[in-house]
Amino acid sequence: MRWKLLRRRLSVSAPRVIVRSHLPWPLRWLVVGLMLGLSAALALWAFEFGQRIAGVQTGSRTQVKALQESLAAVREQYAATRAIANSAETMLKAERAAQERLAEQVKALERRNAEQAEDLAFFETLMPAAGDQGWAVRGLKAAAEAPGQWRCQLLVMRQDGGGPRGAAAPRLRWELVLTGVQAAHGNKPWTQTEAGVLEGGRPYQRLDRVVAVPAGAVVRQVTAKLYDAAGAVLVTETRRL
Repeated sequence: MRWKLLRRRLSVSAPRVIVRSHLPWPLRWLVVGLMLGLSAALALWAFEFGQRIAGVQTGSRTQVKALQESLAAVREQYAATRAIANSAETMLKAERAAQERLAEQVKALERRNAEQAEDLAFFETLMPAAGDQGWAVRGLKAAAEAPGQWRCQLLVMRQDGGGPRGAAAPRLRWELVLTGVQAAHGNKPWTQTEAGVLEGGRPYQRLDRVVAVPAGAVVRQVTAKLYDAAGAVLVTETRRL
């Protein structure tokens, strides 16, 4: 039996034996603390060495604080400048709006003055000249109203105030002559005539007629004529267009 135990211990299948040194736990903690302290010291040394290599001075915190204060001041100044710019822009917009309103008012006044000047010129044409006797044609106008249509307007006036009291109004005939060219036919001369009879009993009469013209006709001139009962021409008025 002893031989078997001895052979088992001396053979390959014999159990392994590990020899360990026994240290008390205070010494183990001390060794661990020394290793951690050494690691921290190495890390601090590496950090300071990196700062020296990067050129960071010891007063960098003070400089950073000063830079932050300068940035805050610049931001405040920018905000104030921006507020002033916004106020100036608002004032500029208001001034532009006022100028636009003033320009519109000026244009309206100019249109009104032009209309009044046109009315004055028209009424001046209605006033009889010194020494005028008989009938007159005033305010002759002609303008294109639609394709192939021209509107002609005029005022027929009796200069002597209606003649002797109790005298019968004469029978008069009016005639409108439109002349021009036909562009579709090589600018060939063209004439269009409209005629009618005036109503008696009034010292003035306003005529408003729409005259049909051929397609492609260009009106260059309009002439108004007034005839008496015998066919004699009393007055002629021409307006070039």
